[in-house]
Amino acid sequence: MTKPKRYKRYSVEFKREALRRAAEEGMTDKAVCDELGISTRQFRRWHGEMAMLGQDAFPGQGRPRDEEMAALKRELAEVKKERDFLKEAAAYFARLSK
Repeated sequence: MTKPKRYKRYSVEFKREALRRAAEEGMTDKAVCDELGISTRQFRRWHGEMAMLGQDAFPGQGRPRDEEMAALKRELAEVKKERDFLKEAAAYFARLSK
């Protein structure tokens, strides 16, 4: 069984820089694609998205989710520390009351 093909993901900055370079005088879409190692089909897709959405193009995927995941992990670590402290305090006061 073959592995599914992993697609390369490009940053918003990379996409916008590629489109900016193609808009320079004397540059062609093909030349930019060859220079950056991307397919002309992918480049055309980016160009169309930028034309339709303007500055709202390329919102990205996963970044807000990753930030949320990191925040939740930090919160979980803090709650575990509090829980461990309360366990130790309960054990300490149980020993004192005997």
